[in-house]
Amino acid sequence: MTASGADDTLLLVPGLDGTALLFYRQVPLLSERFHVIEFPLPNESDRTMAELVAELCERVDEVGGGRVLLCGESFGGALSLSFALEHPERTRGLVIVNSFSRVHDRLQLRLAPFVLRAMPWGAMPLVRRFTEHRMHSPHALPEDLHEFRERSKAIGREGYIRRLEILQDYDLRERLHEIEAPALFLAGDRDQLVPSVQEARFMSQRVPRGEMKVLEGYGHICLINHDLDLLDHIGPWWERVREC
Repeated sequence: MTASGADDTLLLVPGLDGTALLFYRQVPLLSERFHVIEFPLPNESDRTMAELVAELCERVDEVGGGRVLLCGESFGGALSLSFALEHPERTRGLVIVNSFSRVHDRLQLRLAPFVLRAMPWGAMPLVRRFTEHRMHSPHALPEDLHEFRERSKAIGREGYIRRLEILQDYDLRERLHEIEAPALFLAGDRDQLVPSVQEARFMSQRVPRGEMKVLEGYGHICLINHDLDLLDHIGPWWERVREC
């Protein structure tokens, strides 16, 4: 960690998987500049978005920084945006990766929890194999995909389904202008799960201090890729906005 980053805490908020295990490639890279903390999401069936925001606030208190830079991927981006709206005094900045202000395919979102409850959870690794072409970057290495599959075995059923349910009512489109912190929206242009570029453009135009950058050639699950270094994108941006 450089001296200039000694007081900069970066809190990583995972996507639907909730484990924070998929940040494994980025943590050592980001740690060269930031004090990196991960926030695994609870594997519980009764959480609301408000309760997750409250638990995230408790985590911020635990790290003792007072104010933090949040980096949220997909669902983690939705949670980070919600946190910034409720706790602007705790939010130094936001990095939002392949995320959204609302989910567009509402029917599929409402059907998914029923399908997942009816399906044996042990079948999920097979399901992920069949959907890899939609989830990952086209140039993801076989070893990256293998590591993803192994780490995905730790994903809990109840928490995963509950997070899908939370997104059914999630819609921040009319509140984006209230976000005070500087925000960097990163979007993979090969994302087949979320219209990430469209969403990043929409959000960055409405968040007063928002900016966007396209991750060319990357899909939805991009942080495991061998050739993606988040620090290359976050570092220069943060140096420019951190004291503004």
